[in-house]
This record gives sequence, structure tokens and C-alpha cells, in this order.
Amino acid sequence: MKSVPGGAADRTAPAPRSTPEGAGRRQGAREPAARTYARALPIVPVRARGLTIEGADGRRYLDCLSGAGTLALGHNHPVVLEAIRKVLDSGAPLNALDLATPVKDAFLDELFRTLPPGLAERARVRFCGPAGSEAVETAWALARAATGRSGLLTFTGTGRCGTAGVLDAPSANTHDARVTRLPYPQDYRCPFGVGGKHGADLAARWTESLLDDPGAGVPLPAGMLVEPVQGDGGVIPAPDSWLRRMRQLTADRSVPLIADEIQTGVGRTGTFWAVEHSGVTPDVMVLSNAIGGSLPLAVVVYRDDLGTREPGTPTDAFPGNQLAMAAGTATLAHVRQNALTDRAAALGVRLLSQLRQLASDFACVGDVRGRGLMIGVELVDPDGEGDPGFTGSPGAAEGGVAAPVVPGSGRRPLPAAPELAAAVQRECLRRGLIVGLGGRHASVVQLLPPLTITDEQAAAVLDRLADAVRAAARSRGGGTAAAP
Repeated sequence: MKSVPGGAADRTAPAPRSTPEGAGRRQGAREPAARTYARALPIVPVRARGLTIEGADGRRYLDCLSGAGTLALGHNHPVVLEAIRKVLDSGAPLNALDLATPVKDAFLDELFRTLPPGLAERARVRFCGPAGSEAVETAWALARAATGRSGLLTFTGTGRCGTAGVLDAPSANTHDARVTRLPYPQDYRCPFGVGGKHGADLAARWTESLLDDPGAGVPLPAGMLVEPVQGDGGVIPAPDSWLRRMRQLTADRSVPLIADEIQTGVGRTGTFWAVEHSGVTPDVMVLSNAIGGSLPLAVVVYRDDLGTREPGTPTDAFPGNQLAMAAGTATLAHVRQNALTDRAAALGVRLLSQLRQLASDFACVGDVRGRGLMIGVELVDPDGEGDPGFTGSPGAAEGGVAAPVVPGSGRRPLPAAPELAAAVQRECLRRGLIVGLGGRHASVVQLLPPLTITDEQAAAVLDRLADAVRAAARSRGGGTAAAP
């Protein structure tokens, strides 16, 4: 039968065979411009193991983005693959709604082994949609129901995993909710222009004043949401003493403290959960990313007296991916049994120390900071004028997890350089290194390597990043050497 354009024969004709090499071009034509990673990282991954990704063109890359922090053990770790195969081979249902299953039981057992003791003793777990933003919204709803209040306190720089949209665009169920953003303490770009402990104390005093001032226009909130280390906000670790102060302020006023551990959890910062650095026990923990062992999973862990005793109304068809639970159980157990948190802590200190040499060598590196294997390198304009409002003399932050370019120099923070940061990311990719970008102005190069990265791989990452910064600074013209 002769094919007629638009006819049945034409519609059933096989499409041209897809090739991996052309996937990027074809998908770029079919997907919206809203894609982020695909535009900055124009590669087509076809194989991956550990830290390494192989593209359709045969090139190999060291992946320090790790699926935006979801890959605690790197790509296709054997224990994760084995856990997934075991579920597939067992014939167990892959979607069991919120029914009890042996897979879920094993996941909860392992999760409870890792929780901070003060929370584990009274914890309940709620499975929600598989994204971190859904877990944040679930935690907020839980706090509203428990307190009878509607507002939420959070901090400038919060917005990872789509939470900016969740927090700023109330749904039909949160029409009367109000989000108040407070200053998040940081050393290099202190909102009060002083940095260090003094800046953190001022941030805490601001929060206390807002909570207690009847004329502030902010009623007592349903909860406070805080990241122990801000991720997309620019890899900014919260000072331990400040976080303890937030715990005390909220406890004294019966405001649930919600710790956002979506990106910081499962050993990334050098403890299993980042709140453990400060000894803080939150009322609620929001978990996603690495908790699913590379597959979509999000849970909310909360103190039992915050939960309602009334039966819930089913609102989600995927309240707990069975494959993700199995992969998550394997990941949690492997991190715990092999002390990978200690490994992340020790290697993180070493990497931060070596990366700070970049700040001495290149004036365009404004700050190097982080905790464990969650590291940020902020790129700045070395020819710009420093912040005229800065009056402090920043030194190493509490716990030695962050430091300015020249410790104790009093050097003013320079303007952010997002174009230069993007150039560093491109130069990294040319050298076979995948890094992320974040921060308020997308000027922070982010390193989130898997906890299984070897010393040799870490050295290769440092070499490629330093070479990329050198090339980007050279192409910019001038400003290569740091000021004495």
C-alpha cells in the first residue's frame, strides 16, 4: 500500500532509529528551555560507575555533582544494584501505596539506627511524594496542624529543591500562610557587614527580637525551617553556636524546629546528619536526595507528639518507592558500617585546606568554604570594589569549616562573578570534570563528590579544578594573581 502523508500507513511507519550521540540535540528540541543541568553540561551519559561517567562520545568525566548530592556512594554502587535486583527478582510489588511491606520495614529499621538519639526515641516517619520540595511542604503542613498556627520562619538563601516555590506560592490549603525570611549568618558576605561570631550573634538577636516584638508584624509561626549547611544558597555552613541558639529560641516558644537535611544528610558533611555537628535535636527532619540511594524518595521524620491521631487522607500515589527504599537501605547501611562519615570529615578538611591555596593564587577566588564533602568555591570580580559597608575582619569560622581568602585580613567581599563561575564550569567540563553552580548570584562552584571518592581521584579533581580556574582567569584578562 502506498503511504499517504498523514494517513494510517504514514502514522505507523517506524521512527528514525535513535542514537545516543544525537540524544542531546533531539531532547533539546523536545524539552523546554527551563532545563538547567543539560544546558550547562551538554553531555549524554551512557555508562557510569562510582565517580566516573562515560559520555556517548566516549569521553570520561569525574562527576563531582553526584546527581545534585543524591549519589552518596557514587554511580551504580554494587550494594545498591544488588539491593534493587533482589527486589526485582523477588516478584514483590513495586508500588504498594502506603501498605506495610518487608522492604519498607527494613528501610525504617536502618533509618532509625542512624537518627540523632534524641529524635530516634520518639520518632515517627511520614512518606510523601518523592521530591524534597514535597517533603518541605509536608513538614510545614504537619507543623501547622500541630500548632494551629500558619506562618513559617526560614532564611535568606533557602530555595533548594524547588522550596522557594513551595514557600512563596501558597496553595489552596495555605492561603493564609506567611513566610518570613531571616538573615542567615555567613562570614564572607555577612548581612550585617561584620562577619565571624559577631555577625552570627547579630543574626540570632534579630531573630529573637522578631519573635518577641509584638509590633514586628510577624505572629508566632508554625515552625522554623533551617538548613544546617545551605546548599543552593552557596554552600554556607551554619555556625554551631548559632544553630544551638535557634534551637533554644524555638524550644522556649514552642515553635517546631524543622531541619532541612535534603542535601546534607547521609554523611555528606562528616556526620550522618548535619545537625549532629552542633548537638542540636530538631523536632522535624526533612530527608530526600541520598536517602533513596540514587532513586526518588522523600520522608519526613518528626517527634511523635507533633503528629495527628486522625487517619490521613490519601493524596499521593507514590508514598514510598519500593526500589528506592531498598536502595536507600543499602546506602544507609553501607555508610554506617564503613564509617564513611569519618572519611568525609577527614577528606573534607584536607580538600578545603588545599582548595584555599587557590584563593592565595587567584584574586578571582573570593572564598572557599564547606563542611565534609560539601564544598563551595566563590568566584568574584577582582577588579570590582569591595563592599563599602563591610567593617569586620573575618577569620576562620567556627569549627574551621570556612575561611576568608586571607584569614584575618579584613578584606572586603568583592562583587560576585557569575560569568566567571560559568566559565570555570565550562573549563572543568573540557578537562573531564563535572561541577555544579549555586549561590545567590550563581557564582559558587559546588563540589559534591560521592563519599567513596579515593585519594587519587580527589587529587585529580583538585588538579583539574585549579587548571580550569587558571584558564578562566587568563581568558578574562588580568586579575590572575591574588593580591599580596
